[in-house]
Amino acid sequence: GRRGDPFFLPLAALLSGIGLVMVLRLKPELFAAQAMWIAIGLGAFFLAVIGIKNVERLSDYKYIWGLLGIGLLLVAIVFGVDIGGHKSWVIIGPVRFQPSEFAKLFIVLFLAGYLNERRDLLAVPAKRYGPVTLPQPRFIAPLVTIWGLAMIMFVWQRDLGSALLFFGITVVMTYIASGKTSYVIFGLLLFLLGSLACYKLYPHVRVRVDIWLNPWADPNGQAFQIVQSLFALGSGGILGSGLTYGYPNFIPEVHTDFIFAAIGEELGLMGAAAVLLLYICFIYRAFRVALTAGTPFTGLLAGGLATAIGLQVFLIVGGVIKFFPLTGITLPLVSYGGSSIISNFILIGILF
Repeated sequence: GRRGDPFFLPLAALLSGIGLVMVLRLKPELFAAQAMWIAIGLGAFFLAVIGIKNVERLSDYKYIWGLLGIGLLLVAIVFGVDIGGHKSWVIIGPVRFQPSEFAKLFIVLFLAGYLNERRDLLAVPAKRYGPVTLPQPRFIAPLVTIWGLAMIMFVWQRDLGSALLFFGITVVMTYIASGKTSYVIFGLLLFLLGSLACYKLYPHVRVRVDIWLNPWADPNGQAFQIVQSLFALGSGGILGSGLTYGYPNFIPEVHTDFIFAAIGEELGLMGAAAVLLLYICFIYRAFRVALTAGTPFTGLLAGGLATAIGLQVFLIVGGVIKFFPLTGITLPLVSYGGSSIISNFILIGILF
């Protein structure tokens, strides 16, 4: 009975269906669990649609959302358990989840409210630093704070993907709110300086970058995952080997981080391109919501959520094809994982 965008739920269902098929192919023992997470995610979608009567009211609680988001990130930083090479998981008894998946929703809600409140101040330059013009430091505090958290996640959790995702969302949303490219330049410089410092100071960061630059130096060791991913994509060709006729299980954690490589091998360039086109349609519709939103806050919120999905797809696909260092985040709605599935269905519910 809601007059939301009619494309969101069918696109999410199609992507989830592709994910279910691939999980059944790659890890049959996890199929029932993935189906359960999708069912819970659909419930979360409907709760978000029914429960949020007035999206504009969410801006009244922006500082609560900000505290919840930063709190979840700090929980992951302090209590994170090393699984798959990065400490982004928290285990409480039988429950295992990734706080960063839910933190991104709270951070987007906070940034939408905060930036909307200070939109005029952000658009008026106050100080000039060489070629870059910026407002007073207190107005860009969220950018600097989330940059600091991203650097901690990068170093302490070894989680490049989440660090890039959160900082990227902040930079893009600040640009949407202000229309100033100087914020993008400032943000990129901050992240570049932080990354260079981490590369010089921490061996595990150097290893990640070296694997990206030359995986063939250690194809059976540290670079095994990315090398096998490249072999899988290369052997898939145009039409793929056919479902169940490839060898994607040579890739460690193929059902989570590298599910796109499995799609590329067994469904080929055509199948991989079809999945990317589905994401492009989804992101286009999300930004369309942002452009046609009735108020500045809802426009910022929709733009932030669209950016979150778009950046996540870009980062994981870019890592799998060796466009940039491997990030270790999930492919939204397709990869196996309860935290990712549920948080993305909530995101879609808010957009709807």
